[in-house]
Amino acid sequence: MHHGCDGIFVGSGVFGAENPRAMGRAIVEAVNNWDDPETLTEIASEPGKGMSGDANADLPEEEKLQHRGV
Repeated sequence: MHHGCDGIFVGSGVFGAENPRAMGRAIVEAVNNWDDPETLTEIASEPGKGMSGDANADLPEEEKLQHRGV
């Protein structure tokens, strides 16, 4: 927002959050309050854990979709 962005893209990972409704609400509130650090701190402490994922380093080679540094 500070740099002129007029929107954000939220991926499907929000639905894998501990509390998807709270996470979605927190994202909207964070965008609406992007210039208020105190409010952002409060918003960030409320939605619970985000979506968990698998670390690429822990995946077997045959499950990796892309190989880097090869």
